[in-house]
Amino acid sequence: MKSVFALAGAMLAGSALVVSALPAGASPTGGGPGISKEAFGNMPDGTKVDRYTLSNGQGMRVRILTYGGIVQMLEVPDRRGRSDNVVLGFATLKDYVDNNSGPYFGALVGRFANRIAKGRFSLDGKSYQLAVNNGPNSLHGGLKGFDKRVWRAEPVRAKGAVGLRLSYTSADGEESYPGTLKTTVTYTLTGRNELRIGYHATTDKATVVNLTNHSYFNLAGEGTGGAYDHRLELNADRYTPVDETSIPLGPLAPVKGTPFDFTRPHTIGERIRADDPQLIIGHGYDHNYVLNQRRPGEPTRAARVTEPATGRVMEVSTTQPGVQFYSANFLDGSLVGTSGHAYRQGDGFALETQHFPDSPNKPAFPSTVLRPGQTFDAGTVYAFSTR
Repeated sequence: MKSVFALAGAMLAGSALVVSALPAGASPTGGGPGISKEAFGNMPDGTKVDRYTLSNGQGMRVRILTYGGIVQMLEVPDRRGRSDNVVLGFATLKDYVDNNSGPYFGALVGRFANRIAKGRFSLDGKSYQLAVNNGPNSLHGGLKGFDKRVWRAEPVRAKGAVGLRLSYTSADGEESYPGTLKTTVTYTLTGRNELRIGYHATTDKATVVNLTNHSYFNLAGEGTGGAYDHRLELNADRYTPVDETSIPLGPLAPVKGTPFDFTRPHTIGERIRADDPQLIIGHGYDHNYVLNQRRPGEPTRAARVTEPATGRVMEVSTTQPGVQFYSANFLDGSLVGTSGHAYRQGDGFALETQHFPDSPNKPAFPSTVLRPGQTFDAGTVYAFSTR
């Protein structure tokens, strides 16, 4: 796998922006970029979990946990300058440990994000059997993926920005994946109200890698209710239809003439109840979109979302070849979020930039194989503004 993150240049290179380390206890000063750290609790085995708060002095703030690299809160100004948290999540570490295996709120997911059919793949003539944790398939790295690990954190600073570099080493054989995978993810908050996420990984043995962040957004504010009125535009002429277990069937399908066509803006809820077999399988949208990339591995616009009441706009750019659009179809009111409100179907949406699901078993899809001497590099930018 080529180092596409390096090829992408400074626009997306979250880790490349880093120029100096910050003291762990550094706090925001003078209204400019800043970072602070606080204890967030302990894992059942006693491992300490910290929460870092990054602020850019422009009304935007993000809170990140060392547990799962989770984006717990993301505060963004509306058209009146009032900041609200626009991501779904939990208030306590216990909630994340006990309840986040289903929704994966805000988490870094890997070693392989999304699904692998029947948890099986072959690489260099050897077969691997992964844990099956989503019907008949393996999902988001297995029973204890990257979302359930405590990452090592290092605050970092760039010109006009502040960041947090998270590191985790996945041992050879962890969750039955081959190779020792060294992974670094850097969150960078810029003065232009951008949250940049840079992914970097190397291995000592051939393996498969697919990394993403699983944040759910509601630009009206977390806990305010449904997100079906958000207007979504996706830069994708094709998507990957799935079977009844949400595994891609193989051939790419055009979105034109279907409820999956977001090449022009539509509200999320406008066609979500259409009589379409793919919407019935997913109980709504839960599909990988094939981004219209000029050149593979180069930064491309993936999505634009507008919320009418607050005027918030989120634009997503990435070097990844796809984005999973998920309309939070399985939130059923049993989970209570950071504001104390129960989450119900459609109360948020996810735009998970990624390689395609089941890529290890689909030779026609962009490869997710990583070999010794190669580097997995990818970047995604969530840019916020108002209208």
